[in-house]
Amino acid sequence: MSEKPGNQTPNTPDVSETELREMKVDELRQEAKDENISGTSGMRKEELVKEVAGARSEAGASRGSEDTDTDADDLGAGPEGGKIRHGDASSSSLKYSQEVTSTEDEPEREGRSLATTHHEVIRQWAEERGGVPATVEGTEHGDHLGVLRIDFGGNDSNLRRVSWEEWFKTFDGRRLNFIYQEQRTDGTQSNFFRLENPEREDA
Repeated sequence: MSEKPGNQTPNTPDVSETELREMKVDELRQEAKDENISGTSGMRKEELVKEVAGARSEAGASRGSEDTDTDADDLGAGPEGGKIRHGDASSSSLKYSQEVTSTEDEPEREGRSLATTHHEVIRQWAEERGGVPATVEGTEHGDHLGVLRIDFGGNDSNLRRVSWEEWFKTFDGRRLNFIYQEQRTDGTQSNFFRLENPEREDA
């Protein structure tokens, strides 16, 4: 019997792999899909168990951090750890962008297209340019924010400023990627960014 009892995945003390192994492969695959794990269709059961255990552990860690009295300034990496979200509608610009998963990551060259889901990377990038989180007035859905933007202090009267906490809650809820530049090809600071939902073309 190749399957080992207990928990074989490191850093997942709160997750029972034994319980996961009792699930059907289809159930594991569905949970993996719900956790936005890609390539599940080609995975064997043991691989699915490891992926789902890892995802559950990350979710538990993020839930645990919500219980503490965290300041909005301490936003961290986000649920994907900064990694790019992939889907059927991923653009070619996303595929050719350098993935940034830490505030320590540097662009490979000036003018390089970058992509991230890392909250602190996005917040630092915006604040270095005098940008604040905003939404487009009139695009809200009930209590939910509408189209997300960053307000760099221009004359756009349609923008309503919001908190980073609200902005990132919507950003993660819509599974968006943040595609941006640090510098233009001539080395000057760039304010270029766009938000993309890899599962829908109309982010």
